[in-house]
Amino acid sequence: MHYQDHLRVGAAQINATLGDVDANLERHLEMIAKARHAGLELLIFPELSLTGYGMGNQVIELACPAQDPRLAGLAQEAGEMQVVVGFVEEASPGEYYNALAILQHGALQAVHRKLNLPTYGGLEEGKLFTHGSELNHVDVRPGWSATSLICADLWNPGLVHAALLARPTVMCAPINSASGIVSDDFSNEQNWAINLHFYAMTYGTPVIMANRFGPEGGSHFWGGSRILGPRGETLALAEDREMLIEARLSRTAIAKARFELPTHRDADTPLVRELMAGYR
Repeated sequence: MHYQDHLRVGAAQINATLGDVDANLERHLEMIAKARHAGLELLIFPELSLTGYGMGNQVIELACPAQDPRLAGLAQEAGEMQVVVGFVEEASPGEYYNALAILQHGALQAVHRKLNLPTYGGLEEGKLFTHGSELNHVDVRPGWSATSLICADLWNPGLVHAALLARPTVMCAPINSASGIVSDDFSNEQNWAINLHFYAMTYGTPVIMANRFGPEGGSHFWGGSRILGPRGETLALAEDREMLIEARLSRTAIAKARFELPTHRDADTPLVRELMAGYR
């Protein structure tokens, strides 16, 4: 057994006020304070939690560089707890990313830029943002590390497989999922549950999913934030309201799940790479 066998983790199911970064910052500070009081070591907020989703051309006004003092302030409040928040990153004038700021030890530790920008159904992110091109793998505590993927990143199985080849002990999944946003016949509520269960169970990797709950414009974000264990079992599930959920993860349980179903060990990346050659 590793000397730090357990990790206390949480998901903050909140609703962002569209375009009001200051109000959203206050909600983040409240949840961070609550999570620290509960002794959490890793806390995940939803996708674009500081801005809201349907920004349109407001993206220009709401974007900020990764070095923005407001993010630095959240990092200070986070302290030793790792906190993942969603924001619009301005990399250069006119170049914007749907991004995550990974905060810990009073500073920005890493940024993940969304890789798969959906442009189907009621989703038009490809018109607003630039595609990310890198994966991240960040230490949380000794013996614990996390990789983050944003919403539609998890609907590209190749991206998930590539992210999990680094053997993170936890996968973070901040999302912005509204009922009926893809189509009337595609149930986000049901299909997200299937998606996350499959990845957690197949890779023996706990998943922390944070979704919004509440209205924005004509959309309703359905919540359903959850924490899954390494066999896909539900450790925590949010109610239909804004709230903090938490769970205690076990490194020993992860080891047993991966030993019994050795997806990582048997990935055979050289063969997969060879088979994929020639496909775009």
